[in-house]
Amino acid sequence: MGEHRGRVHGVRVISLKDGMVSERADLVAEEEPLLIRLGYGPMDAREERDLAVTMRTPGNDAELAAGFILSEGVVTARGDVLSIRTCDRSEGGNVVRVELSAGVVWDASRVARHFYASSSCGICGKASVDAVMTVCGRDRITSGGRVGGEALRKIPRALREAQGVFERTGGLHGAAVFDAVGALRWLREDVGRHNAVDKVLGYRWMSGEGLEDDWLVLSGRISFELVQKAVVSGIGVVIALGAPSGAAVRLAEAFGVTLVGFLREDRWNVYCDGGRVDVAGFCG
Repeated sequence: MGEHRGRVHGVRVISLKDGMVSERADLVAEEEPLLIRLGYGPMDAREERDLAVTMRTPGNDAELAAGFILSEGVVTARGDVLSIRTCDRSEGGNVVRVELSAGVVWDASRVARHFYASSSCGICGKASVDAVMTVCGRDRITSGGRVGGEALRKIPRALREAQGVFERTGGLHGAAVFDAVGALRWLREDVGRHNAVDKVLGYRWMSGEGLEDDWLVLSGRISFELVQKAVVSGIGVVIALGAPSGAAVRLAEAFGVTLVGFLREDRWNVYCDGGRVDVAGFCG
């Protein structure tokens, strides 16, 4: 069955290469369920609710929970949360409890339909730009540094070098924050692309780090919900190695988010510029 080693799992595989069959050791990315549990209400009469279950790569679970409750509109400010802690329900500690401040009122009906999620689709349910506007309570995004070619060229290599578990397994998505000169600030990996984004944004939110002119960079494609998470967090630039969906482009346009896809060191596509694209800086 192999041996668990943190975020990877050792297995034996039968490999076919160049017409030759062999047996060898290999590594696969680990995946386990995480329950996000919410504590809320007056301090002398606390209630609790199981908010969501998602399949994720173990690690950075508090960040994942923080990013999720922020992007789903459960909270809007750091003061809304008293604490986020992991609980030892099992050997893996697969429960995170989020304690809301006593005065926080949240709409349970809005997130009830999100209780179960898979790593492939995330915790789904947003279907329109209007729904995102309701959650984030904002119009257009005004933050985000100028987007120039020299900074974009640095990102693919930096992303590859920082994705340690992906390098070993080929099985994880990466989400990262880069500054406007192409320098990596922080990165998280997860078997689910939505989880990776929640982890990296959750870290930023919990630590009080600002994102004023920073960019959200994704190792895969850009879906509607990933742009949604950026919008709720006030991020004005989203960049990915893969393609955006039509819904992602429409959402980015509605909120003034700069959207760059198919990023390589020598080429990329700009789907929405949001007034930030430095066309002259793309040449040379």
